[in-house]
Amino acid sequence: MIVQCPTCKQAVKWSEENRYRPFCSERCQLIDLGAWANEEYRVPSEEEDALSDAYQPTETKKVEE
Repeated sequence: MIVQCPTCKQAVKWSEENRYRPFCSERCQLIDLGAWANEEYRVPSEEEDALSDAYQPTETKKVEE
């Protein structure tokens, strides 16, 4: 099976012999990893918004000494 490298779009053979699949090389794999580390890619989450809206800080009572 032939796929496109997600980074450089070069044609890549998808096989066990390609240790960097779906990437064409270690370089393209590291470029993609760096993009994740720099938060250039994000996975949307509805749960995060629901939690932030639901958070209501509790009132603290001042204890008199």
